[in-house]
Amino acid sequence: MLKGNREQELIELAQKMIQAKSYSGEEKQAAETIGEFCKANGFDDVIYDRYGNVIGIIKGNRPGPKVLFDGHIDTVPVSDESKWTQKPFAGEIVDGKLYGRGTSDMKGAVSAFTAAAKYFAEDTNRDFAGEILIAGVVHEECFEGIAAREISKNFKPDYVIIGEASQLNVKIGQRGRGEIVVETFGKPAHSANPEKGINAVYKMSKVINAIRDLVPTEHPVLGKGILELTDIKSAPYPGASVVPEYCRATYDRRLLVGETKESVIAPIRELLDKLMAEDSELKAKVSYAVGEEMCYTGNKIEGERFFPGWLYDQDEAWVQAVVKELNNAGFNPEITQYNFCTNGSHYAGEAGIKTLGIGPSRENLAHTVDEYIEIEQLTKVCECYYGVMKALLV
Repeated sequence: MLKGNREQELIELAQKMIQAKSYSGEEKQAAETIGEFCKANGFDDVIYDRYGNVIGIIKGNRPGPKVLFDGHIDTVPVSDESKWTQKPFAGEIVDGKLYGRGTSDMKGAVSAFTAAAKYFAEDTNRDFAGEILIAGVVHEECFEGIAAREISKNFKPDYVIIGEASQLNVKIGQRGRGEIVVETFGKPAHSANPEKGINAVYKMSKVINAIRDLVPTEHPVLGKGILELTDIKSAPYPGASVVPEYCRATYDRRLLVGETKESVIAPIRELLDKLMAEDSELKAKVSYAVGEEMCYTGNKIEGERFFPGWLYDQDEAWVQAVVKELNNAGFNPEITQYNFCTNGSHYAGEAGIKTLGIGPSRENLAHTVDEYIEIEQLTKVCECYYGVMKALLV
């Protein structure tokens, strides 16, 4: 366990991070909290990129690999503070638990690997090979992996450690996520004379029923490539006696290793072509959703919502080196996969960078009322990150 001043310093950093309210696009205070800690504690450099990601760097005395610790500093909003028994932005500790929005998802992890980098540099007197990079990443809740592209482009890490919740277990993969949009186009008419129009919603219902019959792809480890309808919108809305001329359905597609934008969308496109050949009044198309948000820096972040899956072999030497070091430190991690999407979609899925996940707390605490992290998990994951640095840099 961390003891004394180090434990207190870590807890105080995590509390400051919780107090820095940071919804997506409003992460400036949280980024500056990390940046100020790094500057005050001997990091070689602190860099803010155009999206507002903050990157702290510690260089070893010898050349070697760059190990990047990634954690997002944006959070989902608190919809109703009155439902919380503890204030969501106070960072209060009750019965060994630190409460607040982002404690588990994932400011606790960001605080822990930032502190671990400081302690590792102090204890080794920087006599290690390579560089430690810690990254507080923006806009992950909106775009898994998009802001991370800027980090890997600028710093080119050799290894990435994702700090998402894992209860101190090692994660070597995840399903990705695609947001697929299906649109149907009809013809408006007065609803008193519907035969004069083409109802886009009726056409969409035919499409939806057909899509449900598509057989999902499957992977022996990651499971099924689920395709699930998440919302439907029609236009004009409200209808006000008008036959809708447009309908849009959004699907969440869980992506497996090796699936591409084209391979995922092709079965739906082929299905639509078949349906349109059978029904001359059906006009439909499929595409990926495109997101666009503003960063606190004033710059725009945008991207197609396609975030690949990834998976590494647990027997790879670098994975086993990390597990061995964690075992030596008294931990006994399971090697599994994340059930949700992370910035690993970019690092591993797009860029092919060796990536694994280790985080504190439970994933089912994310986005919840009275979100918390146990102090014991916070301190233990700091020790885990220290062990990763020892495994990959010494």
